[in-house]
Amino acid sequence: MISKNTDIGLLVLRISIGGLMLFHGVAKILHGISFLTENMGVIGYAVYIGEVLAPLAILLGWRTKIASLVFAVNCIVAIAVAHAQDIFSISDHGGYALELLMLYILGAVALFFTGAGKYAVSTTNKWD
Repeated sequence: MISKNTDIGLLVLRISIGGLMLFHGVAKILHGISFLTENMGVIGYAVYIGEVLAPLAILLGWRTKIASLVFAVNCIVAIAVAHAQDIFSISDHGGYALELLMLYILGAVALFFTGAGKYAVSTTNKWD
């Protein structure tokens, strides 16, 4: 009989989307987000929540469902604010122009419905 390793799969998904988005958040911390705050005001600082705090929570498996929802909304806002012109576009390499953001969104939505799995810091709260 083949054993399903769903919890390991959820861990890999959490590491993938949380870890990779964290690079974007750290880059904004290191280089500043003045380009966002100049155009969006105080709301520009919400990027830190969506690209640093939510990915960290996803990585750790702490309140994964709510963190994934925040993460997905952050990506949707990024599309609306910075990539709206690419919604129906193909990249120069033949792929969907927004494929990375869509992978982030769909991965976050999957985690919203499944939770973090058993390899997580917290597993007993309804938002885990």
